[in-house]
Amino acid sequence: MTNFVPIFPLSIVVYPGESLNLHIFEPRYKQLINECYTDKKPFGIPTVINDKVSEMGTLMNIDEIVSTSENGEMDIKTKGDSVFRILEVIKRVPDKLYSGAIVNYPENVTDTYNRELIQKVLNALRQLHKLLKIEKDFKKPDEEINAYDIGHHSGLSLEEEYGLLCLLREDQRQEYLKRHLAKVLPVIAEMETLKKRVKLNGHFKNLSSFDFEH
Repeated sequence: MTNFVPIFPLSIVVYPGESLNLHIFEPRYKQLINECYTDKKPFGIPTVINDKVSEMGTLMNIDEIVSTSENGEMDIKTKGDSVFRILEVIKRVPDKLYSGAIVNYPENVTDTYNRELIQKVLNALRQLHKLLKIEKDFKKPDEEINAYDIGHHSGLSLEEEYGLLCLLREDQRQEYLKRHLAKVLPVIAEMETLKKRVKLNGHFKNLSSFDFEH
């Protein structure tokens, strides 16, 4: 299916199923949100990387306009729906302040979920959080967690988060996270060791000397 969607390009990656709160203050996006909310239509958030609108993005539904100020600024609650690919950006939409895009919706295969693989990813992720002294509650039992649920909690850069969005099979996304964590965990562990060494430096050390008789 191909259709037109209003777009709200941002320097973030949003995943399907993700809840996102936004503060809307620019006139073009106030118009976009008001129209989409009134017409019960979605809008798209394509990721901006290095000042360029990327090809892939996520279709968003507006759950609620939480508050509106006198100048029309809004706080809204949205939720990611599905991944889209931009075929053409429409920079100037007739009679609108905002831009739009002609998009299609590539098939996103979720039934390749690998229970054993996601558990390995979760174990590595919890190890990372322990090293970083971070506590995370995913609010789901392990067997219901997918790659999108933990994408933002794995220490990925914006470009890496976008790379995850571009993968359209769940098993590929899980493998992507596994490889990332396998790469960063030793680095973080070494940093922790280094921090301990630095802290010890300057303290009186109570060490046993080497015994040549043994």
